[in-house]
Amino acid sequence: MIKKNTVHAIAACAMGALLLSACKDKNKIYADNDVLIKNIDKSVKPGDDFFMYANGAWLKKNPIPGAYSSWGIGNVVQEDLRDKLKKINEDALKADAAKGSNTQKIGDFYYSGMDTVNIEKQGLAPLKAELAKVDKVTDVKTLMEEFAHLETIGVQTPIGAYAGQDDRNSEKIIMQLYQSGIGLPNRDYYFNTDEHSAAIRNDYQQKHLPTMFKLLGLDDATAKAATQKTYAIEKFLADSSRKLEDLRDPYHNYNKMPLAGLSKLAPAIDWAATFEQMDYKKVDTVIVGQPEYYRAFNKALTAYSIDDWKNYIRKNLVNDYSPYLSNAFSNENFRFYGTVVSGRKEQLPRWKRVLDTEGGLMGEVLGQIFVKEYFPEKTKKRYVDLVEAVRTSFGEHIDKLDWMSAETKKKAHDKLAKVFPKVGFPDKWKDFSSLEITRDSYAQNVMRGNNYWHKFNADKLGKPVDRTEWGMTPQTYNAYYNPSNNEIVLPAAIFMVPWALDENIDDAVVYGYGAASTIGHEITHGFDDQGRQYDEKGNLKAWWTPQDSAKFAQRADMLVKQFNNYTVYGLHVNGKATLGENIADLGGIVIGLDAFKKTDQYKEGKTINGLTPVQRYFLGYALGWLGQDRKESLSSQILTNEHSPGFMRVNGPFTDVPEFYEAFGIKKGDKMWLDPDKRVKIW
Repeated sequence: MIKKNTVHAIAACAMGALLLSACKDKNKIYADNDVLIKNIDKSVKPGDDFFMYANGAWLKKNPIPGAYSSWGIGNVVQEDLRDKLKKINEDALKADAAKGSNTQKIGDFYYSGMDTVNIEKQGLAPLKAELAKVDKVTDVKTLMEEFAHLETIGVQTPIGAYAGQDDRNSEKIIMQLYQSGIGLPNRDYYFNTDEHSAAIRNDYQQKHLPTMFKLLGLDDATAKAATQKTYAIEKFLADSSRKLEDLRDPYHNYNKMPLAGLSKLAPAIDWAATFEQMDYKKVDTVIVGQPEYYRAFNKALTAYSIDDWKNYIRKNLVNDYSPYLSNAFSNENFRFYGTVVSGRKEQLPRWKRVLDTEGGLMGEVLGQIFVKEYFPEKTKKRYVDLVEAVRTSFGEHIDKLDWMSAETKKKAHDKLAKVFPKVGFPDKWKDFSSLEITRDSYAQNVMRGNNYWHKFNADKLGKPVDRTEWGMTPQTYNAYYNPSNNEIVLPAAIFMVPWALDENIDDAVVYGYGAASTIGHEITHGFDDQGRQYDEKGNLKAWWTPQDSAKFAQRADMLVKQFNNYTVYGLHVNGKATLGENIADLGGIVIGLDAFKKTDQYKEGKTINGLTPVQRYFLGYALGWLGQDRKESLSSQILTNEHSPGFMRVNGPFTDVPEFYEAFGIKKGDKMWLDPDKRVKIW
């Protein structure tokens, strides 16, 4: 660990010139391996656009490759991870592994995905049996039976069912229903009039859907008619689906009812039989996210003909499995979702696509091998310690709040103390022994993988919550906070910085990159507009005084208005939909900074490559958002994602932090200047 090494070296420096030389060598290592300095664009004033000042030189030299909708530090890490995972797969291919072993499954899955001769030869054949089942649908009863079956193999249907923790009783897994069933990325694409939404909507109706139906064997006229009816069904469902910002209210999206209540809500459906057919046994109570959606679904079952629904099903089936079928299918899927929606110019090489699919289906199998080779114990310890440094800093922030009562502060401390960190990789790995993988069919392997995960989820119903479970693999460049478990999950890959070994990166950068943008961010999610509504046990429960809730809402509303004023390609950022992430960003920055102020590097105040410790901290945070997006991808993000664009996640919250102004000499008149009375302070 660098922090301990630094402490020991400083103590030793007083003992003699030899160890003083070692002390200087450590600073030289940081300077020679500086992950910041080469990225800085000195032609940009920090006070005008700090994101571009911090990252502009790298962005100019690294345009977005054709196969990507965006390109940045996460991609660079991911490329390195793919190379490591490719070696694992190639080694598995060469091994004479026993059938049923993890090595056999890795090797055979990779083989099936790379066997393009067989994939092209098979065409639509891997879905032949599934399409035959669709042909047998004759009425609403058999239609629902088919929907139930499709849910078990990973095909989208209007049912939207899953087993999940009860928001008001986090110890219990309960049946849940959530709006689903549409083919465009978001319900707003069916109604918005902006240029981006209209272009995608038009292509979907005029090119994508007709092409998919023709690939299914329909002639032009029949494909056109099927397109019109399928789109009509989706638009009907979308019209009763909630907007992105409305999905953020946990109380509004929690509607618990007995099975009889669900039957009254949607009487055309035999829900008991449907749940049984989906492997959800003895369901007696359901949480319905959006009741109006299920009323609409119930109405649509009879408003549209069985033949219309069968075409809708066929499209969904082929659409969802297109990436694993022959080129005619995978190319059209990419043309629409990859190029039209996201702006990508070309597909990833096949081996990368296969690895990504494999990671989604059995990533923990790969993860067990990955962490042994690439995440040593000393690295894990650094970040375990960092979590506690951030937790301590957050507690001190709670104590200093001038707007929160002592009563709520006490409960906030209790919740903070019970935030459970999962760092690096699971202590217990998932069991994939029941998953069969062969070399015969790529699409069939994916189907069996989807069914494995469906059964894994369904098997949770009625059983105690497994709070040791991870929802991400160790090799995932991401992290999350789970309010129902009051936990932060920090995969090994999220702490990886390209271009330098972890041990050669100074604390200033690590605190900005890891403590602020990841650890502090995720802990703050437990206290954002959604997370704050869950108690220390993960239950949806009012634990704030009404007065404190009102004061929080006032400050949060300032952040909503701040981000509402940002625009990208004529589209306004949705301040309400992105509020939770924006609160977490701001909280992570100020809490991580105060944690950093306790380190030896901050206290010594020495510069590295002309940058002060605090400057390096802010640059380290900005490094975490190094990247750029295509216009199509960024426009889609504004409409469909609860995260603000990456550059706004730097420039936006920095304008609210006084130390940022001091570190870089930001003055009134600079583009990033925000008057003190408009700066947001929540945590």
